[in-house]
Amino acid sequence: MHEYSIVQALIDQCETLAVTNKATLITKVVVKIGQYSGVEPHLLETAFETFKEKTICENAEFIMNIQPLVIVCSDCQTTSVLDQPHYVCPVCQSLDIRVIEGEDMILMSLEMEE
Repeated sequence: MHEYSIVQALIDQCETLAVTNKATLITKVVVKIGQYSGVEPHLLETAFETFKEKTICENAEFIMNIQPLVIVCSDCQTTSVLDQPHYVCPVCQSLDIRVIEGEDMILMSLEMEE
């Protein structure tokens, strides 16, 4: 389950940001998870709740915002939200598309206290 290693890296990043900002406690962690990032939200939440103990995130609320797959077509310049990972422009059927959202996991914000 790679969610465990993702959570460990996330907690490490939170700790680094807390030190940089002279915080002693993180109260909220907000992440954006692409629907097709390969990360299972339920498993990620379980891993976060398990591994946050005895860290700066111990009392942190964990919020996940699920991002759908968003593409832009290079031919017709249309931006589309896809329900399925069918990498074809739904307007002109072009295969010349670029994914702009939905395949990443990003730390969006932290709430910290001194």
